[in-house]
Amino acid sequence: MNVISSFDLEPWSQQRLAEIEACLEKWIPAHAPANLNEPMRYAVLGGGKRLRSLLVMGAFEAGIHKQACEELEWRREAALRAATAIELIHAYSLVHDDMPCMDNDVLRRGKPTVHVQFGEALALLTGDTLQALAFEVLTPEHSLITPYLQAALCGLIARAAGHRGMAGGQAVDLTSVGHDLNEMQLSQMHKLKTGALLEASVLAGALCAGVKDSDLDHLKVFGSALGLAFQVIDDILDVTADSSVLGKTAGKDAHADKPTYVSLMGIEGAKHKADVLIMNANQALLSSDLSTTDALVAIALRVVNRTY
Repeated sequence: MNVISSFDLEPWSQQRLAEIEACLEKWIPAHAPANLNEPMRYAVLGGGKRLRSLLVMGAFEAGIHKQACEELEWRREAALRAATAIELIHAYSLVHDDMPCMDNDVLRRGKPTVHVQFGEALALLTGDTLQALAFEVLTPEHSLITPYLQAALCGLIARAAGHRGMAGGQAVDLTSVGHDLNEMQLSQMHKLKTGALLEASVLAGALCAGVKDSDLDHLKVFGSALGLAFQVIDDILDVTADSSVLGKTAGKDAHADKPTYVSLMGIEGAKHKADVLIMNANQALLSSDLSTTDALVAIALRVVNRTY
């Protein structure tokens, strides 16, 4: 990877992560019937890279500098709500994906998966509740956030999570076990399963900032390329990293006979593809009129250079 960013991502991300964790802590209930709050909080709090929520905030900050100051407070609240909602959607998907009827995994974020810790029935309900809570967070009562923006965010995230996005991609993934996919088929599956929610994260932040349509188009290209690059690196790490580093079971894709970028093109070929995708992502940012994209560029580089 020959793209270099001088932006110091660490202090920027730590500050945003503190805000996001505070929102998650606040909006995930401390009490619920039959102690349902316990697996909900277990599934979401205290772990995860929070990549999606950082993308929301990065895209928001890339566009908000052009907006009127009087709009800043409610637009920033909307961005934090979008970041929180997307983390809830992501967490719900992990809870369900780990269950015996899906990937049957026992380790997630360095601790037992929700169904191992709380049982399958409660894990199913936990995922359902986190998904519903995401849309509750997006539609607060008595808020200055416009109804139009609330509805736009709900539609964007619902499409990314449903049959045209994450759930559809997971369905393709389940039916692809034991089958060979070409690069186009593999990429299409992962654009849905992984890429759709990452792309939606970028677009959600931009919607909260109120950026113009032409910049939304460039950010859509950025998010799509970044989402695919993330999956390519995930496939590489599944082969090269240890479970204790990943925080989840390593080598499970090969064991389950799933098609991956590594099985299709080898480790070096997969690394080259990830590099090309990140270069394409950053080129899309350069083509936009956004002037504060340093955080997004740095996040993209972190994605392709990550080791877990």
